[in-house]
Amino acid sequence: MEKTYVIKGQPETNWVLIDAKDQTLGRLATKIAATLMGKHKPDFTPGVTMGDSVIVINASAVKANSTRVKEKIYYRHSNYPGGLKAVSYPDQLANHPDRIIKSAVKGMLPHNRYGRKLMGQLRVFAGSEHPHKGQTHKKID
Repeated sequence: MEKTYVIKGQPETNWVLIDAKDQTLGRLATKIAATLMGKHKPDFTPGVTMGDSVIVINASAVKANSTRVKEKIYYRHSNYPGGLKAVSYPDQLANHPDRIIKSAVKGMLPHNRYGRKLMGQLRVFAGSEHPHKGQTHKKID
């Protein structure tokens, strides 16, 4: 029987800057989710927060296929009776482009405490400016 490797101590975390301009939504979300979980590191351990913090810029310039643009609808509920709200993809892109990327990444992370903790390490900005210039970060294309 093989033993499971578990990293000891505090793993090294970095800041990663990703430019979403002209990138496909699903492929971008996959890249972000893998970076948040730390799957790109050789000592990856499931369930251990060892991924990097991710900054996504130019979220308003993300691309999607024509079917998604026509048919995708984002739902949210206010927890009151009759409180279901629906927003189409073009309206969401125009008003809150960061929510499009956050929703796609959230669906690719574990649906538990660990996934919610990883979502806290994701920062998405509609434009090219972000307030995290003080952190040292590397760019991923």
